[in-house]
Amino acid sequence: MTQPTYSIVIPIFNEEDNIHEMYRRLTGLMEQLDGSTELILVDDGSRDSSLSIIRELQNFDNRVRYISFARNFGHQVAVTAGLNFVCGQAVVVMDADLQDPPELISAMIDKWRQGYQVVYAQRTSRKKETWLKRFTAYVFYRVLRSLADVDIPADTGDFCLMDRQVVDVLNAMPERNRYIRGLRAWVGYRQTSVKFERDPRFAGKEKYTFGKSWALAISGIVSLSRVPLRIATYLGMLSAAVALLMIFLMVYWRLFDRNTRLIGYTLIGVALFFLGSVQLFCIGILGEYIGRIYEEVKGRPIYTVKEIGGVVPKPTVSLHKSQMM
Repeated sequence: MTQPTYSIVIPIFNEEDNIHEMYRRLTGLMEQLDGSTELILVDDGSRDSSLSIIRELQNFDNRVRYISFARNFGHQVAVTAGLNFVCGQAVVVMDADLQDPPELISAMIDKWRQGYQVVYAQRTSRKKETWLKRFTAYVFYRVLRSLADVDIPADTGDFCLMDRQVVDVLNAMPERNRYIRGLRAWVGYRQTSVKFERDPRFAGKEKYTFGKSWALAISGIVSLSRVPLRIATYLGMLSAAVALLMIFLMVYWRLFDRNTRLIGYTLIGVALFFLGSVQLFCIGILGEYIGRIYEEVKGRPIYTVKEIGGVVPKPTVSLHKSQMM
């Protein structure tokens, strides 16, 4: 098997309506590239006919290779698995819903040929998305950028091209809670962007619901920043200052203004609710970090694979059932 110049990694979860169109557009692009290409499809425990379609494509086209998980492990883990198996010198990560236009890959390769080792796609607009989705995405990227220890470009997702050297560094990272676009910024190297307008989904339902987007946002902030822990410290200091102020006020009212209505159960109740909310908030922040420590120390594999086709199994991957196709 000849080593390809380019690898394209695509995580797939219940995308039966998009796979054929995605393959058609990608094969048209691959024919125009200046080197051989492998297409690695990562089935993230799909419950529709996605895996059957992927098998058919692999039987028809030996450039198509696939990994199928034993269950659903999530988008970021699927991307990680694809990066573990790639062989190309330049690796492209994109989604299967065609919101990431395959035609942009040529522009990314041009930047790579100019010496950039990470080329990320940066959205200039989001077509046919609700105002709430656009607003929350806008706020999240700017909050993350202000909190993170590294400079994460705004309005960028996982759609990118990475040099082999960058992929090797990412694969060497042992952490389990992975936020790929954050790790991509953390590793450094020469990075640049290509602008694009994000298309709507070609078909099917959106996989990143509000709950999943919120979980990914929390994961990104916690994995790249210690600021939330400092916020907990600042809130503790604030509550202590408020408590000290209330002590002075209570003494003043008892000595000089016994008829005030601010003394009594109402004041005590408000103070208890305030302190309780601060404590619960701080415990929640600590819980996020402790939960990640717990996940790391368990030492379980990040994912398990039930079936592979056209790729060479890696010794570090836990195989539920290997099947070379």
